[in-house]
Amino acid sequence: MSTAYFAPIQYYSMLVSDDLIVVIEKYENYIKQSYRNRCTIFSANGPLDLVVPVVKGKNPKIPINEVEISYDMNWQKQHFKAIESAYRRSPFYEYYIDDFLPFFNCRYRYLYQFNMQILHTVCNLIKIPVNIKESSAYIQPTEEGIIDMRLKLHPKSVYNHNDTTMPVYAQVFAEKWGFMPNLSILDLLFNTGPDTKKRLLKTF
Repeated sequence: MSTAYFAPIQYYSMLVSDDLIVVIEKYENYIKQSYRNRCTIFSANGPLDLVVPVVKGKNPKIPINEVEISYDMNWQKQHFKAIESAYRRSPFYEYYIDDFLPFFNCRYRYLYQFNMQILHTVCNLIKIPVNIKESSAYIQPTEEGIIDMRLKLHPKSVYNHNDTTMPVYAQVFAEKWGFMPNLSILDLLFNTGPDTKKRLLKTF
């Protein structure tokens, strides 16, 4: 699996599976417009993408673990305000938000490091045993025994839309827009709290 910024629900549903050993790809080339530096939350105006800007290098094939986060604009403040506006009325926002404040107050240099800290924080809150490995070299998609989700889990992938396996739960703005599946894990966590893991187990 690729690294991801507040990854979608389906991403975390794989982490709770006892049948899988999850390996996060550390040496793939950076891919634009993917979950590697974006997530989708449920705002008052519908789905909203939050994108972490990255430093534009001369080499477009830079490994993901070398991609640096750009702070030319105050995106951390913008993301936090968007999340607060979207979820402050959700049942468990106040319970969990303090755990995420460091990601909007501290400056991480590398996107991969930033995402891994988020991953471990979310796993701890959901109470998922952190049995996650990081690749030591690029893993070839043809390698035996590998389920390659690096490209399948993508904002524009069929895996992301109208998936009947996605857990249905109460969302803040569902009355206006209807239920939206497979949003950022933040959506499930803020809305279902301690039931998050149980709902993830029914997804994969």
